[in-house]
Amino acid sequence: MRRAQYIKRSIPRFIVYCLLTTLGIVWIYPFIWMIASSLKTNSEYIIGGISLIPEELQWENYDRAWNVANFSSYFMSSVVFTTSVVLIVVSLCAMTGYVLGRYHFHGRKLFIVLITATLFMPKGFTIIPIYMLINSIGLNGTMLGMILGETAQAHVLFILLFTAHFSKLPKELEEASEIDGCGFLRTFVQVMLPLSKPIIATTSILQFMWAWNAFLVPLIFSITNPDIRTLGVGMYQFVGEFSVDWTGMAAAASISLIPIIVVFICFQRYFVEGVAGAVKG
Repeated sequence: MRRAQYIKRSIPRFIVYCLLTTLGIVWIYPFIWMIASSLKTNSEYIIGGISLIPEELQWENYDRAWNVANFSSYFMSSVVFTTSVVLIVVSLCAMTGYVLGRYHFHGRKLFIVLITATLFMPKGFTIIPIYMLINSIGLNGTMLGMILGETAQAHVLFILLFTAHFSKLPKELEEASEIDGCGFLRTFVQVMLPLSKPIIATTSILQFMWAWNAFLVPLIFSITNPDIRTLGVGMYQFVGEFSVDWTGMAAAASISLIPIIVVFICFQRYFVEGVAGAVKG
């Protein structure tokens, strides 16, 4: 009887596992196909369809992407650009979320409603005033101008995450820090911010992915200065007037994914905690 009940419970579980495994394979197949395509010739890429195994490994595709297409320079530009954007966005969103989450003032709810409404505004609508502002201060075609252009967004999601997190922290923490002689800034940096590691990690990972894969802002602000192009814009190097180097582009895309995977693996635990805390809140 017990064995029959165990088998009866195991069959639905087995079906669920098979279904999830199938969905996982379908989900990850394009990524595997891209890596496999980066090791093929262009003719294999075009006529090979969805096959994965190349006839002969073409490692020179990566050499062509890194050296000939100047991806070594674009990679360093992406590192500087993404790191700067993440630091600025995390700092601004943490401070904004701290004020909105811990202090009540006239117009607070209206301010939250207004910044939340910007979530429905397409990014293309804001790029023109951002470009005009950056150009008016003489930073067009510079790395600093490109960084400021990418950070000049509302980043409402991150602000709301920090707001929800800080609003749940006990007020006794601030009272204790005031007794110890801490001011507003010191309380925020030394007391509240260290308790926000999951939210900081969540914000950092998401913003890292968005900034690393950014295309519109880097494209606009690097038109006059190709030396500051990022990897996303550098993909155009593989598009010629009459042909496209598909395998070189696949190799370049594979290279550009490595930092995202490394960052996510390093901060995965904090990311899960941050998302779980945000949903729970």
